[in-house]
Amino acid sequence: MLRPSPAPAPALRSVLAALGSPTAVREARTPALRAATGPLSPELPLPVHVLRISGAPEQAPGTRLVGWRFLIRSGDRAIAAADTMLTPDGWSFSHFFEGPYVAATERALVQAEALPGTYQPRLLSVPELYMLTLWLHAEPDPDDPEPETASADVLVPLAPAPPGIAPHRPYRVADLLPVLSTRLAPPPLLGSAAPA
Repeated sequence: MLRPSPAPAPALRSVLAALGSPTAVREARTPALRAATGPLSPELPLPVHVLRISGAPEQAPGTRLVGWRFLIRSGDRAIAAADTMLTPDGWSFSHFFEGPYVAATERALVQAEALPGTYQPRLLSVPELYMLTLWLHAEPDPDDPEPETASADVLVPLAPAPPGIAPHRPYRVADLLPVLSTRLAPPPLLGSAAPA
C-alpha cells in the first residue's frame, strides 16, 4: 500500500498558477501539454531526492530533497509533469516536461501498490548515471517491536535505466546501492593499483 506524503501547499499553488497561465503552458517544451483539450490537473505529488555518494568509502550514501514533482493529468492519463524547487522565498514552480519518465512513473506506482507492506513513494535521482528511481520508503509496522525500516526500502528504476540495471524491477536498497556506488566511484589514477 502506498501512503503519499502531502505536497507543501505553496508547491501545489505554484503548479496550479503555472497551469492557469497561458504563457507558461504555451512556452513549455511539452507538445502534449500545449495540445491538451479539457482540464489539466496536477496529481500524485512526489518528493524528489538526489542521491549523493561520497568518494570516501567509510561515508554512507545520503540524499537531499530538491523538489516536488506532480504528474499532470488530462482525462485518464498523465501527459506531462511539473517540477517545483525550493527557493529563498519557498517552494515555486520550475518547469513542465514530458518524456518516458512520466509514463514510467505511473507504471511504477501501479506496480508498487501490489507490493506487500506500506510505503511512502518518493523519487530518487542519480544525475551522474542519468537514472531516476521510484523510492519506496518503508513505513514502520506499529506492531513490530524492532522495526528495520531502512533495510526494507525498495528502489524501482524507471525506464530508461542505465545498462545492466533492469527497469521496473523492485530492488532492495541494500542490493542496489552497492552497484550504484561502484559505478559512481572515481576511476583509479594512472599508475596506481586498482582497488581489490
